[in-house]
Amino acid sequence: MANSNNLAKELREKDEAGLKEEILNIRKEQFNLRMQQGAGEMSKPHLFKNARRDIARVKTILAEKKQAGKA
Repeated sequence: MANSNNLAKELREKDEAGLKEEILNIRKEQFNLRMQQGAGEMSKPHLFKNARRDIARVKTILAEKKQAGKA
């Protein structure tokens, strides 16, 4: 749980372009995990859930930044 808090703090420091780049990196990682699973090499299936949650975290912070920009 502490790791997600540190990640959120790091993400809040990034600008919008940095956050979008972070989403792309996580999606690439997610794709690689999917390929490993398809090849039967998947040893850590919990990483799928972590990647999904990280993407949601980044999208939430992006939405917060957009909302703060409107106010």
